[in-house]
Amino acid sequence: MHNSPIPSPQSPGFRELGVDAKFLSILENKKILKPTPIQHQAIPPALEGKDLIGIAQTGTGKTFAFGLPMLQRLSAGKKRGLIILPTRELAYQVEDALRPFAMTCGIRMAVFVGGASMHLQRKMLRDNPRIIVATPGRLNDHLEKRTVTLREVEVLVLDEADRMLDMGFKPQIDRILSHVPRERQTLLFSATMPQNIVQLATAQMHLPLRIEVAPAGTAASKVEQEVIIVRQQEKGVLLQSLLKDYTGQVLVFSRTKHGAKKITRTLNEGHFKAAEIHANRSLSQRRAALEGFKRGNHRVLVATDIASRGIDVTGIELVVNYDLPDDPSDYVHRIGRTGRAEREGRAISFATPTQARNIRDIEKLIRGPLKRRQHASLPPVHMEEATTGGGGGGGGRYRTKRSGSRRPQRGGAQGNRYRGGGGRNRRRG
Repeated sequence: MHNSPIPSPQSPGFRELGVDAKFLSILENKKILKPTPIQHQAIPPALEGKDLIGIAQTGTGKTFAFGLPMLQRLSAGKKRGLIILPTRELAYQVEDALRPFAMTCGIRMAVFVGGASMHLQRKMLRDNPRIIVATPGRLNDHLEKRTVTLREVEVLVLDEADRMLDMGFKPQIDRILSHVPRERQTLLFSATMPQNIVQLATAQMHLPLRIEVAPAGTAASKVEQEVIIVRQQEKGVLLQSLLKDYTGQVLVFSRTKHGAKKITRTLNEGHFKAAEIHANRSLSQRRAALEGFKRGNHRVLVATDIASRGIDVTGIELVVNYDLPDDPSDYVHRIGRTGRAEREGRAISFATPTQARNIRDIEKLIRGPLKRRQHASLPPVHMEEATTGGGGGGGGRYRTKRSGSRRPQRGGAQGNRYRGGGGRNRRRG
């Protein structure tokens, strides 16, 4: 939802796209003057009431691409808008971005997410919010208790649709769609376009216009990416080494909740101010961690994939994939947390010597090779898959290049650093 502050004279501004004057002043106050590519292509047909599918990466301005047309259409009538998205963090992020525009129209918004009080949400419903921003599970809770009706929904947004289906929300989404009028406008946004999204669009949308500002699965263009081959037990030392080299804000992704907690504890013990976001944290704890990270109270935020699309913080210098994701598409969403708002970013992934196939799957998705280097604690390895040997769950192995001598080389104090040179030359155990 971030935009470059300096408009190009050749590119139309928001006024030329048909955005209402009352919204233009808010955009100007926020120094948002130039529409992003997804906004430029999506806003005009969305204002016309057309169904559309927007394929774009995170950080490209999708929230305003669907939010401004929705608000503009609802301000001319009395019906409702519904925005469905996968995570609590993303729900609050979207509501926070659209709230100033909604207030200008006199439109109330309400956020329905798990972990928040059902009683307070029922009170919000009595105030007749015109836009509901919700995660699928909590909205289904309200539907089951008959505390909400969706009969007046005129504009439906499915944001991060691929992520919702990956997280197993299809039954809940189907139930929600059964409560929404068939005669409606549907705006679907996704970073990828798998077959289940195609099926959803075919069943639920009316002649949707497809807008793709980057090929599905394309990694953020301004993010420099690298993989470091490292032993599992060396990851903690490597991470702290990186945190000394990069002085800005860092987002670290762990594959598990337990791992995220352990990484956070170790970093704080090492005097790196770190906070954690994962499913074992309460809603208030997760919001406090994210707000603390945004304000700079914490330099490091450790998260599981539940937060890979719900963190919108401009200026994250580095994303570290402490563990490679189970799903290659999550790699794209993770690294999309840096390199936002036309800024450059960096993403460094840790891979163990048994994860050759995982790296190859990511490279296939992003349509290009990843720069690789080897942690100094490892012996030299051939950077291609071995013809023998199992890889366990990681799939594939890297072959060790044995030297004639087994004596350790002198690596000095840098022997444990991630940079090449020096290091130890010992066999894998």
